[in-house]
Amino acid sequence: MLRMLRRRVLQLAVVPAVALTGVAQKSALAAPAGKEQPPSGQRQLLLYNHAYGVFDRATADAVEHSAYLREFANFQVRTTTGSGGETWTGRYLLGRETYLEVFGVGDVPGQDGTLGAGGMGVSVERSGELAEVIRRMRELGIEHPVEFAQTRDFGDGIPVPWFDAVFTTDAYDAFGAWGMENRQEYFADPRSKTEPASYPGDVGRERVLADTYQDRLMRDVTSIRLAVTARDLANTVPLLKAGGFAVRDVAGDGIVAQGGGTTIRLDAVPRERAGLRQVGMALNRPVKQRHEERLGNSTLTVGPGLRAVWNFDSPKP
Repeated sequence: MLRMLRRRVLQLAVVPAVALTGVAQKSALAAPAGKEQPPSGQRQLLLYNHAYGVFDRATADAVEHSAYLREFANFQVRTTTGSGGETWTGRYLLGRETYLEVFGVGDVPGQDGTLGAGGMGVSVERSGELAEVIRRMRELGIEHPVEFAQTRDFGDGIPVPWFDAVFTTDAYDAFGAWGMENRQEYFADPRSKTEPASYPGDVGRERVLADTYQDRLMRDVTSIRLAVTARDLANTVPLLKAGGFAVRDVAGDGIVAQGGGTTIRLDAVPRERAGLRQVGMALNRPVKQRHEERLGNSTLTVGPGLRAVWNFDSPKP
């Protein structure tokens, strides 16, 4: 999916060639381990929206055909058509404001369909806030943020503007994160089946996702952990800081970013060990007994209480 989005960038010729300077070229782990690096009182603009990972076929198929997941979450398998007619088929666990997307190897063409590839979208809640994120990115040394516009085709051949987005760079190994702002045209189109605005300029996550989550256990993603290459980590940190996340280094070459109710952990690893490793979720109601569901090479543990954790096995050497 990242390659699809970035190919659209080149088609639109939105910005000149990217030049990462200053902060972006430095290691994301320059400060002493464990030291907080808050964004100097900046208001939180970007919030976790969704993430995806590419897994082995056995895991993807087990997720797709799981009867339990259909009870646990607002679960969907769907094919989406984006800009330029590009398509991808994912398995979605949809919450109130956040969601998770699962691919199998080959579900997405090229680099983005390889084992361990992944991505993450973080989004603003009000119209115009992405421009402020981009301004902050430039202050952090990202001289030419990579901006693009995405559309969505609902199957009738009539695309609608979907969201505007920004990367720190168009170069990546296996993982990339982007800031995004949903377009008002998307909400206005009846095909999107979105909810009405709660306040002027509302382009928030809750408007996009249906209330079907209320009839299931899963409410939202509250934590996510991904193993990424050092380059992909360094490219992601400026975006998180510009969005207002408090970013701190952790032992073992990684970072934790907190803000908006979701904790994001990224660990630096060689490319062959990259991938989505763990997702924590809040539940709509407490579960009395612990339930474990084995899904391919992963285990979803639900309860006891109001929490669920989905662990994905690390690649075998």
